[in-house]
Amino acid sequence: MKTVTYSFGTHRDQKVIFIYFDYDVVLHNHIKSLVGSKWSQTNKAWYVPDNETYRNLFGLAEKSEWEKISQLSLSKISPENIAALNRFVETLQLKAYSPNTMRTYRAEFCQLLYALKDVFVDDCDAEKIRSYMLYCTNHLKLTENTLHSRLNAIKFYFEKVLHRERFTYDIPRPKKPSKLPKVINAWDIKVLLEKTTNLKHNTMLKLCYGMGLRVSEIVNLKIIDVDSKNKTVFIERAKGKKDRYVNLPESILAQLREYYLEYKPKVYLFEGQYGGAYSTRSIQIIFKDALTRAGIDKPVGIHSLRHSYATHLLENGTDIRFIQELLGHSDIKTTFIYTQVSDPVVRKIESPLDRL
Repeated sequence: MKTVTYSFGTHRDQKVIFIYFDYDVVLHNHIKSLVGSKWSQTNKAWYVPDNETYRNLFGLAEKSEWEKISQLSLSKISPENIAALNRFVETLQLKAYSPNTMRTYRAEFCQLLYALKDVFVDDCDAEKIRSYMLYCTNHLKLTENTLHSRLNAIKFYFEKVLHRERFTYDIPRPKKPSKLPKVINAWDIKVLLEKTTNLKHNTMLKLCYGMGLRVSEIVNLKIIDVDSKNKTVFIERAKGKKDRYVNLPESILAQLREYYLEYKPKVYLFEGQYGGAYSTRSIQIIFKDALTRAGIDKPVGIHSLRHSYATHLLENGTDIRFIQELLGHSDIKTTFIYTQVSDPVVRKIESPLDRL
């Protein structure tokens, strides 16, 4: 195996990654085929732009700010509790929790360990944890959602790592606020799409709305997932690690073919400038820009396209059980929230003010 080394530098006022290796025709052709790769006669090396895509490809990715902060914060945890934290993380890994859930649980569990200082976490009883949650509520004034996350992380440690069943059973949980999904009306979505003239951006937003996709689902779509013949799209390992099929809108077939011929994606349906999956942050910015161009002054994120999809299906008479399946909800109660947003019978009720 040929040895490849990398170094970070600047070339022609651009941050780059230099690539060094003993000449090998296969490796040479591979490096040459990378998007944006060039040969530097001065440095006698190939180089590519220094960006997240290439750092990940070459295994050079820097630690995230959260990871850096976490490393610094470990000094505030006693050695005994560091060992407990390691067991906690290992159990999450063995249970194959998602990276997002693992980050959240680890961060919330660390907050307890900071507060305990030199007290060994395994020696805590339910009453001590109850007092800690009161401290989080009354002194730290954490939101209801944060309190739930923190208690879930603590519950995981005592019940899944230490096997103390029903350890947190008697600790009351705060009632979560009942928030309705934010929906954009169909006319505004039509204007938003018309104002988005970039073919790639327009196609992404149309598929988000037309199939009710989460932003993580649209960026992870692969070319092989799209079955234009049967007009279905396979959504692999979505939230909750659930696979599902959604209907591909017939109205977008011609545009999809045009997009494919123009951009020629290799693996993912939507790829970044240097290959790999399109970034979640980029598509969120695209949506915000589209809102501005369309003159829509509402505090909504791209997830509102998914909410709008479900609401508009309901308004058009689609059975809520089918909507549940298309959205990939495990519990139909989650889907029922859209009935509170869209109820044509309630909307027809006339206010007594209008009768005066």
